[in-house]
Amino acid sequence: MAEKACVKRLQKEYRALCKEPVSHVVARPSPNDILEWHYVLEGSEGTPFAGGFYYGKIKFPPEYPFKPPGISMTTPNGRFMTQKKICLSMSDFHPESWNPMWSVSSILTGLLSFMMDNSPTTGSVSTTVAEKEKLAKASLAFNCKNPTFRKLFPEYVEKYEQQQLPSQPVPEQVSSMPAGAEKSRPLLEEHDNSTKDEVNRVKPLKDIKNQQRKSVPTWLLLLLVSIFGVVMALPLLQL
Repeated sequence: MAEKACVKRLQKEYRALCKEPVSHVVARPSPNDILEWHYVLEGSEGTPFAGGFYYGKIKFPPEYPFKPPGISMTTPNGRFMTQKKICLSMSDFHPESWNPMWSVSSILTGLLSFMMDNSPTTGSVSTTVAEKEKLAKASLAFNCKNPTFRKLFPEYVEKYEQQQLPSQPVPEQVSSMPAGAEKSRPLLEEHDNSTKDEVNRVKPLKDIKNQQRKSVPTWLLLLLVSIFGVVMALPLLQL
């Protein structure tokens, strides 16, 4: 059973985490046992863990904060063994180096930092960058199969479900022409072409008539003028 000082301390830390969340870290106590905390570490960008969500547990002793907690990870990650205690300077592997001033947020920040490193330790594993990246992509789906994870971290479950939704199809562009207009377009174009052909045929005929009008001989004009002059002079001759 947790000591009164331990319960107060953990309650205080939880309120602090809710008020000022830590980047890439989410942690919540079990509803039935305040000594058991569950956490999620989000992989940092620019690392093989980017895009990963790593779920694990922290088990606090009843004497906390005067004794360190045990830390384990549930999500396959390529850095630590799953369901095994991880050896850290702030875990129960090294009680001699434990500092009572450390808190849940500092513990998990230290774990996230150590996760990005390649230094071997008790509970660590050696994998390639490609294997870590593959596990990062599969981490959220793996976590969502865990009932406790689903209960404590519904926001991540919702995130996963949104990722599974099919992408919305792009709607096809609807023509602004009325129904049947597309079918009638070739007929309209054909009609326009035939009209243009008729106009082109009419133009040469007009041109020919104009040329005929313009091509009256000069001698005929002179003859007509002479005849007109003679007709006008006949009355004068009779006088």
